[in-house]
Amino acid sequence: MVEIILASKSKVRKEILDKNNIVSQVEQSNVDEDIVKESLLKDKASPEIISKNLAELKANKVSQKKTERLVLGADSVIDLNGELISKPINREEALKILKKLNGKTHNLISSVCISKNGSMIWNYTDRARLKMKNFTEEELSVYLSKVSDENLYAYNVYQIEGEGRNLFLDIDGDEDTIMGLPIKKLKEYLSNYK
Repeated sequence: MVEIILASKSKVRKEILDKNNIVSQVEQSNVDEDIVKESLLKDKASPEIISKNLAELKANKVSQKKTERLVLGADSVIDLNGELISKPINREEALKILKKLNGKTHNLISSVCISKNGSMIWNYTDRARLKMKNFTEEELSVYLSKVSDENLYAYNVYQIEGEGRNLFLDIDGDEDTIMGLPIKKLKEYLSNYK
């Protein structure tokens, strides 16, 4: 299989690639996600479009510098009835997000994009539906106290591969998608890439 560049600082995405024997090196894109999201939200873009755009931007930006190489960009967002929910910037915001998701069903959308020579050559978006249990504010605070700062700010407010699994009543979707990288379709694409 071809070697790729991962345009992301996500340790979990790198681990998923490693676990699936996809050789990759990391090169951060440094895309200002907040500015992009703000602009797209003004244009009434859906969470899915925002996720796709961010994945493509990250891949294209790194691909412009690393020509002739395949660059993987990825992005995940939470869609709560059409409302975009982004990563928290502090613990107070993380608690607000968990309270908003409490007892409700939401979609987690993960988009991936492969770029070469500064342009997208393939992309894929997957979604998973998650129904959160009902918790008291105190229970949510206890959950957050168990999550390290690094994990809290690197991913959305729950880590499905760890403590976060206990937050949910029902999970319908691929676990790798929930962790930020729909690996099955990516492997399919890379194995057929010539």
